[in-house]
Amino acid sequence: MPRFSAMLVDLDGTLMVTDEVSPRVADAVTRVSELIPVSIATGRRASDVKDYAGKLGLAAPQICNGGATLIDPGSGEFLWNAHMRADVTRPIIETLNLRSIPFIATHPGGDSETLCQIKHWDLTRISAMDISESHADKLVSMFSGEPDLNLVKVYLHYNGWWAVDFTAEGVHKGAAALVLAERMGIEAGEFIAAGDSFNDLPMLKIAGLRIAMDSAPPAMKEIADYVAPAVEEDGLAVAIEEVVLPALLEQAD
Repeated sequence: MPRFSAMLVDLDGTLMVTDEVSPRVADAVTRVSELIPVSIATGRRASDVKDYAGKLGLAAPQICNGGATLIDPGSGEFLWNAHMRADVTRPIIETLNLRSIPFIATHPGGDSETLCQIKHWDLTRISAMDISESHADKLVSMFSGEPDLNLVKVYLHYNGWWAVDFTAEGVHKGAAALVLAERMGIEAGEFIAAGDSFNDLPMLKIAGLRIAMDSAPPAMKEIADYVAPAVEEDGLAVAIEEVVLPALLEQAD
């Protein structure tokens, strides 16, 4: 069995259903964090990740903006950040604005949700929000030919809609995990990773122990070492109790 030195956990649909982590899941994550570092890996903005990491008592660097940013959860400082070029981001924002699609455009100075708010076009991440799956597929198809762009559709478990995340080419949760592994001085295969959506797939692929939630797409379940019950049933806690903690305690003996 490989040695496990850190854990990566998706937020929405894995750690929680809506805006609160259940007591059972929070307790399970705390038990893991007492043995190895735990990092949230999410498409959400840095301020959200800082907040949830603080509530869970997580001190390790955290991954946000769909894998485009590493932050220190204590100070909120950006430890690593990858941005897109202005000639890539501007057509995306203009298209979303023209089609009246809600979006969040993130840069190191903060977030913008309207065209007139954007002052810096070297954006870290753009998320087209709260759209149907068919509209998400159309956006992916529309921009999939752009060679300097990574894009993925994401199911928003908290409201039943979909999003499309745009980051620089090669920038995703798996790439951020590799940066984090280098900072920690570990191999990528020493990660335990848990997720539920397409944007978690690159993260699971590099991990040594792969946990997919019950709602995960078939491609994730196919490579998973363990398929957890639904997030509504505290599935992550079940996975931690049945698989993660026994593995960590075994390697500690």
